[in-house]
Amino acid sequence: MMRSKIQYISQGETADAQIQNIRSVLDAGCNWVQLRFKSVSELEVLTVAEQIKKIMLGYDCTFIINDYPHIAKAVDADGIHLGLDDMDIEQARSIIGPGKIIGGTANTLNDVIKRHTEQCDYIGLGPFRFTATKDKLSPILGLKGIQSIMAGMNEYQIHTPVYAIGGITQDDIKHIIDTGIYGVALSGYITSHTQKKELFSQLNIV
Repeated sequence: MMRSKIQYISQGETADAQIQNIRSVLDAGCNWVQLRFKSVSELEVLTVAEQIKKIMLGYDCTFIINDYPHIAKAVDADGIHLGLDDMDIEQARSIIGPGKIIGGTANTLNDVIKRHTEQCDYIGLGPFRFTATKDKLSPILGLKGIQSIMAGMNEYQIHTPVYAIGGITQDDIKHIIDTGIYGVALSGYITSHTQKKELFSQLNIV
């Protein structure tokens, strides 16, 4: 299954902001959205996820949820993304069921090997550079760090699709893709962009 090479990770301090931001990227042509809504109750995440799922019916878009496998199952999302300190991948798989996407965060080659062993469907590798989007940031990788990990993946013959993440802008994308990485996950750059439709028409060339 070929998946979009551009993944949007949602932003917004409130439910309304989350929904507005996601709706705006869908209208701009985004076809992969990860709902990331931290620092609120699980019930609030569920409420937003239900609303996003209804909105998604009018679009051809993959919808995954950061963490919360029970919510992903409840709203019949396409999958989940789990951080390094989140639930065990096997346990999450047993909750959301077969055929759903599970992505896992990685920061080192050892993390990548672990995610591959756990049979993640894709790996979110980062952070590429500093980002204010996430608390407790792992060590910054930069282009050289990504190149090194991709070389290690080739050596170990690991072919799990990898998305770079963390402070990435449009100017970085070509250099990142040249490392052999599959795609990129963008958050703040897309959220703050004033011409989203034009942006996605350019990004989808990647």
